Amino acid sequence: MLHASSQINTDVVSPASDVSILHFTVNKDSDTPPYSQLRRAIISARAQGTFKAGDRLPPVRSLAQELNIAVNTVAKAYKELEAAGVIETHGRAGSFITAVDATEHKAHQLTADYVAAMRGLGFEDPQILTMCRHALGFKQIQHHA
Repeated sequence: MLHASSQINTDVVSPASDVSILHFTVNKDSDTPPYSQLRRAIISARAQGTFKAGDRLPPVRSLAQELNIAVNTVAKAYKELEAAGVIETHGRAGSFITAVDATEHKAHQLTADYVAAMRGLGFEDPQILTMCRHALGFKQIQHHA
C-alpha cells in the first residue's frame, strides 16, 4: 500500500508486465507539486531500469487512492508523461511504459523543432543557448541596451 509522507521513494516492484505496486510517497511539504513528484519518480524508475518497456502502470483512480491524492493529479502526471513519450495510454487497457529510445528520439526532435522555431523568430544560436541556460537555471539573461 502507498502512503503520503515527507519523502520520495522511487522503488518499484514490476511483476511480469503489470506494475501493480509502486513504492512512492508524495512529499506534501515540498514546493514541487505532487503531479510533478510522481512524474519524476516514474521517469527515474524507467531510467534506472526498474520499469521496463511494456510494464503497465496502475490505473489513475487506483494510484490516486493509494497515494491519497486527487485523481486529477495522477491524470495530469500521466498526461505529461504521455506527451513526453515516457508512457503510452491504450484506452481501457491502461498506461504502459515506453522504451527509453523512443523518449530520447522525441527529446531530440523537440529540441531540433525548438531551435528551428527560435531561428525562425530571428534569434542567433548564442541567444538561443543563453535562453536555454536561463530556463534551466544556469545563467541569468543579461539585457543589452
